[in-house]
Amino acid sequence: MPERLLLGQTEIEVVFKDIQNVHLSVYPPKGKVRISAPQAMSLDTLRVYAISKLGWIRKEQRKMQAQLRETPRDFSQRESHYLWGRRYLLKVTESDSPARMEVKPRSLHLHLRPGTTPQSRNEIVALWYREQVREAAQNLFAQWEPRLGVKVTKLFVQHMKTRWGSCNPDSGSIRLNTELAKKPRECLEYIVVHELTHLREPNHGDRFTAILDQVMPNWRQRKALLNRLPVRHEEWGY
Repeated sequence: MPERLLLGQTEIEVVFKDIQNVHLSVYPPKGKVRISAPQAMSLDTLRVYAISKLGWIRKEQRKMQAQLRETPRDFSQRESHYLWGRRYLLKVTESDSPARMEVKPRSLHLHLRPGTTPQSRNEIVALWYREQVREAAQNLFAQWEPRLGVKVTKLFVQHMKTRWGSCNPDSGSIRLNTELAKKPRECLEYIVVHELTHLREPNHGDRFTAILDQVMPNWRQRKALLNRLPVRHEEWGY
């Protein structure tokens, strides 16, 4: 069973694992806090650590609680969906042919077999969004890898609950959130450049910021735009 720390009105779940370092996370949508800690570490030590991070925790919680969220989607006729920052109405056509998505000037056309459940519709659309991100990201890699002097060895595109992207500098792999297909293309480009920069500089220190400032001077505006946009409605589990 996880342990609990209570700092004023802030409750923190503590999970002990076979790890070497402490990891602090704040989870959407309401800002639940979790610390993953080495098994030998004491709760008193973690309490002191959590107190030192309390300002950051509350700042992250306020940001998450203020962020707009999409209404639930059931993938029905004339439902609103987004692609690269533009709003489209969904058109659903049932036919005895393989499922596919088609982009029209004002609509996203979902072709599927009769009787396809909302869950299956969700999976079809999610797979299509994943491929949109993958294709766009590959094009951005070709543009930005030479400029940053790095090389991506493997790209993973998946639904991630707490991050827009991540990377493993040791393996050269990058992960991108499927939801980026709904955001303006400049937001995806910012995340791609952010993660590529981590292949040169793993930490968020002055050198990392200096590289971003040099190659993408408006990265802060792109980041702010991404953080202002509504995020997916979801029943969050931990």
